[in-house]
Amino acid sequence: MFLLRDQSAHIQSAWEQIHNHLQAQSSVYVSAVSIIEDFYPDDSNVDLVVVLGGDGAILRACRQMRLKQLPMIGVNLGRLGFLADLTPEGFCKNFALILERKYKIVEHLMFECKHFKADGTVDSYLGLNEVVISSAGALSMIDVELAVDNELVTTYSGDGLIISTPVGSTAHSLSAGGPILKQDLQAFVITPICPHTPSNRPLVDNANCLYSLTAANVPEGAMLVIDGQIKVPYSAGDRLEITKASVTFKLARIPGFNYYSRLNRKLGWGGQPKYGAE
Repeated sequence: MFLLRDQSAHIQSAWEQIHNHLQAQSSVYVSAVSIIEDFYPDDSNVDLVVVLGGDGAILRACRQMRLKQLPMIGVNLGRLGFLADLTPEGFCKNFALILERKYKIVEHLMFECKHFKADGTVDSYLGLNEVVISSAGALSMIDVELAVDNELVTTYSGDGLIISTPVGSTAHSLSAGGPILKQDLQAFVITPICPHTPSNRPLVDNANCLYSLTAANVPEGAMLVIDGQIKVPYSAGDRLEITKASVTFKLARIPGFNYYSRLNRKLGWGGQPKYGAE
């Protein structure tokens, strides 16, 4: 099954390239092609979902699957591509391996975030990257109290707080100064955004814990953000509970993938500078 991020010209061009390659394979039949927003997994016998887009497209597809997570491989038409790691040319080149199922399915931690609102209603979100409480358009500090397994940790004062999975550790959390976690770890990263107290540093803890976030004084304009894509207002009296999800994100990796080589390439790790002779 193929999922397209949207119907933009460069997505359609990539799909045409891949489709032409597939049509040349006598043993291959494409059963379904969908735009991500129109995709709802059913009980059909799907071996692999191929997403054309970027990491953002994979995040959306992952949420669309809800509790029916199917193995996924990404064709990167975006920028960084930590999850979507094949180019259209690379997909065609490695298609024989994919067809013979010579790939490894790696399961990654997902989270469930419950938003208990002051009015008594509860919203629940499934995500892969991170949960963020942000002062956002308020342009002022927000004080976020963190408890782990109902034990108070501290109150973070600043522009907000991020709770990230290992997959999300190379996204918003990294830009806020958080550590990079190996993607298959079972842990969450708590990263303050521009903390008012310099001693407030990122914290890594077990994924099996319950993470509770509250904020007594919430400036108008504060937001709850899920995976950088779902944005809802966050108000005084609201409470968040973040736990390990009952499902995992299943990512297919073809032979030869190396996580640290990917970090070197994508983050521009060049090592020590090389100086010429004087």
